[in-house]
Amino acid sequence: MKTRLVRIGNSRGLRLPKPLIEEAGFKDEVEITLRDGALVITSADHPRAGWEGAVQLLLERREDYVIDEPAPTRFDDEEWKW
Repeated sequence: MKTRLVRIGNSRGLRLPKPLIEEAGFKDEVEITLRDGALVITSADHPRAGWEGAVQLLLERREDYVIDEPAPTRFDDEEWKW
């Protein structure tokens, strides 16, 4: 897709089509980085932010176990083959 740079005060900007924004999952903020001569635009939202710390806390508390043992299903008994 080609687009033009537009003037925004003393800066330049890009207009992104709404379907592209929605498909990328962008909200109000994005992060822009330069990688190998290309602009890379990513969502500023980090859905898994804090997961690493939560896992560490579970490990420290020794709460990293399965509460219920998995129960076999009909698929396991009749259809699954190793």
